[in-house]
Amino acid sequence: MATQDGTAVTKVPATYRGIPAGIWALGFVSMLMDISSEMIHALLPLYMVSVLGTSAFAVGVIEGIAEATASITKVFSGALSDWLGRRKLLAALGYGLATVTKPVFPLATSLDWLIAARFIDRVGKGIRGAPRDALVADIAPPELRGASFGLRQSLDTVGAFIGPLLAIGLMWLTADHFQAVFWIAVFPAILSVGVLLFVVKEPERPRELRRVRMPFHRDELSRLGRSYWWIVAVASVFALARFSEAFLILKAQSIGLPIALVPLALVLMSLAYSLSAYPAGILSDKVDRITILLIGLSLLVCADLTLAFARNILGAGLGVVLWGLHMGFTQGLFAKLIADTAPAELRGTAFGMFNLVTGVVLLFASVIAGTLWDLAGPRGTFLAGAVFAGLTLVGLVVVRARLSTQASA
Repeated sequence: MATQDGTAVTKVPATYRGIPAGIWALGFVSMLMDISSEMIHALLPLYMVSVLGTSAFAVGVIEGIAEATASITKVFSGALSDWLGRRKLLAALGYGLATVTKPVFPLATSLDWLIAARFIDRVGKGIRGAPRDALVADIAPPELRGASFGLRQSLDTVGAFIGPLLAIGLMWLTADHFQAVFWIAVFPAILSVGVLLFVVKEPERPRELRRVRMPFHRDELSRLGRSYWWIVAVASVFALARFSEAFLILKAQSIGLPIALVPLALVLMSLAYSLSAYPAGILSDKVDRITILLIGLSLLVCADLTLAFARNILGAGLGVVLWGLHMGFTQGLFAKLIADTAPAELRGTAFGMFNLVTGVVLLFASVIAGTLWDLAGPRGTFLAGAVFAGLTLVGLVVVRARLSTQASA
């Protein structure tokens, strides 16, 4: 077996034993940063609504702008990593910037400060995102890319449920002292940067790999190919069907869960996400990818409908678990598809463009969700999400049928 550049590839079983150490290290870097970030983000919507008195619409706008900022930044950092031929430097810069901004959260005295801190934190995420994903693709063997992205995503999501759990325990210990929890969250972020700097080794750039001088030039973007842009289009429609996880926290609060326990919503979601991402990644190396996307969309429809009509903790918990499962079946798969379709020398640009387009769509989705929440409550928000997810599901079924027809013609 050989790759597109002609180098030989040894067949390796799709298990954790065949995944390079660098992938594991990047997974732990993501895990530590997510512990830090989710300790803050699990409490931030509540802090803004219950302490600062902001509306759900404002939460949606802030969250949407934050994620869109990260996505816009990713396109430039990804292209820059292609131009430099180096990924780790930019990844370290992004993680470092996020770490530096963490102390702003406990020091903030107004909503303006929180918005600024959230914005700068997401700039850091944007700088590191595309180069890190491209680095995963560079390190992982082609036949283990799905498993590698799934493993990194699983470790990342382990941090996403450890963080809220720590937030719950610390809120109890500190008698709901938000700022104390925000201060403690600084330390795992520092550890994350240390692991990246001293443990992760970037592979040497192959000498035969073409140098990219102008990643955004029309000729370079055209090299990404139709398959790549088709994936971006599908992911964009998919992003419209989901919105910020901040609304899962608000849903938990709306059914009467005490403030100190509300982060359990993110714990459940992240646990389901973490447990499903790696198996789904292995599956994506072996079976039809559209089938996995259909499963993910079906889970999202079920999650939205469950959350729309949930009136107690059990119903809301089931909806949150289904939401996490849909993330596990889709997010790593999209990363694998981008890595598989983009030329090696343009992977940073490819991940950046992908995140730019889907991030802008996610901004609109979050704003729409916040508006519906204020006008029609939680039910209206989640029913709208179910409708968008259902339409995406139908469209994907139609696309799959047409592809099958063309293949048999």
